[in-house]
Amino acid sequence: MSLKWYVITRILLAIPMFFILLLLIFIVLRILPGDPVLAMLGGKAPIQVIEQKRHELGYDKPIIQQFGDYIIGVLKGDLGRSALTKRPISEEIARKLPATIELTIFGFGIALIIGIFWGAEATRHHGGVIDVAGRMYAIFIYSIPVFWLGMLFQWLFGVKLKWLPIAGRISPLLRPEKITGLYLLDSLITWNIPALKDAFLHIILPSVALGLIISSVFLRMVRSNMVVMLSQDFVKAARARGIKESRVIYKHALKNAFVPIMTVMGLQFAALMAGAVLTETTFAWPGIGSYLVEKIRYRDFPAIQGTIAVYAIIVIVISIVVDIVNALVDPRVRY
Repeated sequence: MSLKWYVITRILLAIPMFFILLLLIFIVLRILPGDPVLAMLGGKAPIQVIEQKRHELGYDKPIIQQFGDYIIGVLKGDLGRSALTKRPISEEIARKLPATIELTIFGFGIALIIGIFWGAEATRHHGGVIDVAGRMYAIFIYSIPVFWLGMLFQWLFGVKLKWLPIAGRISPLLRPEKITGLYLLDSLITWNIPALKDAFLHIILPSVALGLIISSVFLRMVRSNMVVMLSQDFVKAARARGIKESRVIYKHALKNAFVPIMTVMGLQFAALMAGAVLTETTFAWPGIGSYLVEKIRYRDFPAIQGTIAVYAIIVIVISIVVDIVNALVDPRVRY
């Protein structure tokens, strides 16, 4: 099967899985205990107001009709309106998404730097201090909840040492002119140095907390694949020709071990966006993670469904892109 038809097949298979996910979320939200209208209006609202609100939101319709109306809206590209704010959900998510993307990119970069280079060096010094330290670090850091690590950083670097801000994305008076929604990039484009510095200081703690957790996955993945690659004949031949060990490790072994690693990297990037919920909540980061938590608190069904739909689309797109890149990087890949 050619790459073209493989991609088409993946897309066709992803479409029913996407709608099955929407169905599951739709059902789960409605079987959970509690009334979403009471969550929005409060338990002391008059019964007439509650019934009017339920009719306004369409919750008095049969479940099948509610799901049918929702799917028709999704097919038209309409995620609906928030039951709480009455604003289009797509617009609300579009305002929050740049913050999550910026945090994810920085966290992912930190995870790559630590995971790839420490994993390669651990393989280079197999059985040595660096290798043992890397394995201990991977086990220890992966077992720490990201919100606990975030609170530790807030207490140490924000409260005790007062080096870094502990919450928010930027100081209110320094917010740059909106171009892309990415504060660091917008600050660079407009050459707003105070905003650039302030936004960078705000992103350090949440991105490091998020990146450290995922770095353990990359470290173990790189190390295990590199150990296999170093036993291959082409690596032994490179060493026999007297090529420097660092060149053997990074140019020969790491390059060939990168295909399975790249697959995990792509999926972890998508997982970072979804896993940023706890980090954003801990650091009051105004992304779609904190947006989702807020909507869950008020049982805003349309907003919750819309946010999860966006997450699902991101995961599907990234997984397909990773498969295409794998095929382009490694000509041996056949579908």
